[in-house]
Amino acid sequence: MAEHLKFIALTPKVYEYAVAHGHNGDPLRAELAIETAKLGRISGMQIAAEQGTFMAILAASIGARSAVEVGTFTGYSALCVARALPADGRLLCCDVNEEWTSIARRYWERANVANKITLKLGPAADTLKALPASHTFDFAFIDADKSNYLIYYDEILKRMRPNGLILLDNVLWSGAVVDESNNDENTVALRAVNDFIAKDTRVEAVMLGVADGLTVVRKK
Repeated sequence: MAEHLKFIALTPKVYEYAVAHGHNGDPLRAELAIETAKLGRISGMQIAAEQGTFMAILAASIGARSAVEVGTFTGYSALCVARALPADGRLLCCDVNEEWTSIARRYWERANVANKITLKLGPAADTLKALPASHTFDFAFIDADKSNYLIYYDEILKRMRPNGLILLDNVLWSGAVVDESNNDENTVALRAVNDFIAKDTRVEAVMLGVADGLTVVRKK
């Protein structure tokens, strides 16, 4: 157990208060969220507004110029990160779905960040492995198929510059990671990457209770 049980369980009212008191009300992001919601249940793959703001703050704080995202969906997280990059910054987005990313492209154009983004459609593991060893990243976000999280993490980490950040989404998996009776493929994969990072001496890491769990990794 943690030395000090210092946390707050967020009720809907407290959560709404927290979101309202951050800079999470961007109109274009809100419009994209509304359009994504029309996709139905699958829209749950979109990150939370405060998570997008948090990611943008981190990217800007470390002066990120080169970023990569594995799992783009309708482009909300990419929009947040691309806006945080300088005018000559570059964001590589990896996804497999042309329909969802076509929505992303429209909003990137409207936000005037499309020139910063390269979208690669195809298995992200192949895209990452094909990058030259000299290709470096400052910032990364992993939010795709859980079974390949370890592959994505390893391929990105070897190309991450010292003090660069890797963020991994859904690491708490609605609490399933601590349910010993739950051994479905995604849960087992997330436990594996969580355990691996916790012991990885190449990095410093912290797991946060943001949205569905977010691990922030700093390469030493």
